[in-house]
Amino acid sequence: MNFDRLRFVAERAEFGEQREALFAVTIPEERGSFKGFCELVGPRSVTEFNYRISHESIAHVFVGVAIARRDEADKIERSFVKHGFATVNLTDDELAKEHVRHMVGGRSELANDERLYRFEFPERPGALMRFLSAMHPGWNISLFHYRNQGADYGRILVGIQVPKADKKAFKDFLASLAYPCVDETDNPVYRLFLR
Repeated sequence: MNFDRLRFVAERAEFGEQREALFAVTIPEERGSFKGFCELVGPRSVTEFNYRISHESIAHVFVGVAIARRDEADKIERSFVKHGFATVNLTDDELAKEHVRHMVGGRSELANDERLYRFEFPERPGALMRFLSAMHPGWNISLFHYRNQGADYGRILVGIQVPKADKKAFKDFLASLAYPCVDETDNPVYRLFLR
């Protein structure tokens, strides 16, 4: 058994024991809506989050949430809808679980001034909200990918639209976070598949 096989077994166990609920959620494509959505998710453990800017007024996000009981998925879905977020419960959708979760994204003509960064967030409650709260309200998240791998830290890929005039402010933001990060904006893989 190697680590790749162990991750596969763990993921299958989550599906088999129905300890992960998956959703496709539509939120407004406006600054602050991602943060508002994350506040609604609350203290629940997020197992996955995928998003890529693709439309001027709406955003489709793919989110996984840890659950203790199967009926929690329906309760979470109702809460999202109650707060104005159109939601599709994908918990029992095999296509979503096996393939689509890894394919969300692609190129976007709307990703102007996008900077792409890999981050390591501590795997603890509040790490994402600290990031979102520290971020300048004029900057927009245009890409976000996270998948819980069971480590002490989460590996996050974030596209942030930062005007060239805000270069210093962005550098200060990164320093204030003190989350390890790597600038991937010039990575050829990003250029080929996401830019």
